[in-house]
Amino acid sequence: MASAALGPLCLCWALGPAAAATPNILLLLMDDMGWGDLGVFGEPSKETPNLDQMAAEGMLFLDFYSASPLCSPSRAALLTGRLPVRNGFYTTNGHARNAYTPQDIVGGIPDSELLLPELLKKAGYTNKIIGKWHLGHRPQFHPLRHGFDEWFGSPNCHFGPYDSRERPNIPVYRDWDMVGRYYEDFKIDLKTGEANLTQLYLQEALDFISKQQASQQPFFLYWAIDATHAPVYASKQFLGTSQRGLYGDAVREIDDSIGKILKHLQQLGISDNTFVFFTSDNGAALISAPKQGGSNGPFLCGKQTTFEGGMREPAIAWWPGHIPAGGVSHQLGSVMDLFSTSLSLAGVQPPSDRQIDGIDLLPVMLQGKLTDRPIFYYRGNELMAVRAGLYKAHYWTWSNSWEEQSKGIDFCPGQSVAGVTTHTQEEHTYLPLLFHLGRDPGEKYPLSFASDEYQRAVEHISGLVQQHKASLVPGQPQLNVCDQAVMNWSPPGCEKLGKCLKAPESDPKKCSWPH
Repeated sequence: MASAALGPLCLCWALGPAAAATPNILLLLMDDMGWGDLGVFGEPSKETPNLDQMAAEGMLFLDFYSASPLCSPSRAALLTGRLPVRNGFYTTNGHARNAYTPQDIVGGIPDSELLLPELLKKAGYTNKIIGKWHLGHRPQFHPLRHGFDEWFGSPNCHFGPYDSRERPNIPVYRDWDMVGRYYEDFKIDLKTGEANLTQLYLQEALDFISKQQASQQPFFLYWAIDATHAPVYASKQFLGTSQRGLYGDAVREIDDSIGKILKHLQQLGISDNTFVFFTSDNGAALISAPKQGGSNGPFLCGKQTTFEGGMREPAIAWWPGHIPAGGVSHQLGSVMDLFSTSLSLAGVQPPSDRQIDGIDLLPVMLQGKLTDRPIFYYRGNELMAVRAGLYKAHYWTWSNSWEEQSKGIDFCPGQSVAGVTTHTQEEHTYLPLLFHLGRDPGEKYPLSFASDEYQRAVEHISGLVQQHKASLVPGQPQLNVCDQAVMNWSPPGCEKLGKCLKAPESDPKKCSWPH
């Protein structure tokens, strides 16, 4: 917590004694976008000029991580500042299983968790979420019950279309009520990939920013769009414009939208009072690549795995006049740090009655001060790996089962590494597999167990693991029970639209999480 205490001091240093305005906070969270999808990270097509310019004007984080290799747990971690195993976004139905919030999930974000927008309200912020929530779709989990003031988007992924008998189509909400459903009122053409959703999400952001600037109230905008999650989509004017196919079209539209948002902040004269951070919820879904998935650059495997490709994310911080332009940081960062950093920006103390895993990144961004901290790679209820400095120790390895692999489900296409990308859960607790990520970012060459380098690094990391596990109090798992009756049959507002559907009888069961 020492770094969190530095936050207000750094903020004063950055703003100067005359500046009193509380900075706006804009978090741009992508869905399944990989480390290698941006030109600034080496994508050869160079089709992200606005994000590349954002990096040139701000700070690039090369070693930034999600808190999970899957969407829902990562998002819960971002908004609580806590590992999914603490905030309940995991399952105990199987060992080291990824779990999320499909529409038959019974659980969601617990009331006991304090979310970032709830805490920012204390500092006078108006909070809006645009896009995917994914922390539970039942009424008690609604984002407006957890600190947000406005919402335009969906509680779940845009899967579908469904027949409304076995499964309803996913609703789209404005604030408390649904305003339609995907594929019915918000069209997604699965044949062409055409959908206008990113344009809707862009306009929502521009309008909200304008409204807040006019009211002179600080805002927190969580722009959690999902065009790069399969089924991938883009609006008509971007279809066919990328060398990378439909996925690239979606990336180009997102890049264009972010460019317009940043330009809007500048035109309103509030860019120097708006902290912006861009990242992704997990690595690219290589199972969907290349037509429906992105690139993780030089890293091993992708989404669903705790190899680097599953959890290392593109990340850019932008705050003109405060964050020096052209910065490149090797700070080990996490999406959970956005919780602590945002609180520091707002001058709000983090909760003291619970373990917060995020650190305040303001000393890094404003003064170049690095904080020594580990990265914990969890998959469900298991600590799979730990990174400290440039060393990463794997205590468990698993890509997916032979059964799933035989069905064509491959999280590491073309990247099989003997003894590493295993199809059975392999325990290495007593002799971890160790990689030096500076020399070997692709995790292909484990260090020799007999080397002095191995012994020193593992001794250090083992101490961090013991310390972590000694203080770990797992939360009540929220992703164990599924029930078809809790699907989006009759969301709030369905009566006005004539879109209420009859739910089947309740039949709760243990959710099946194959990988």
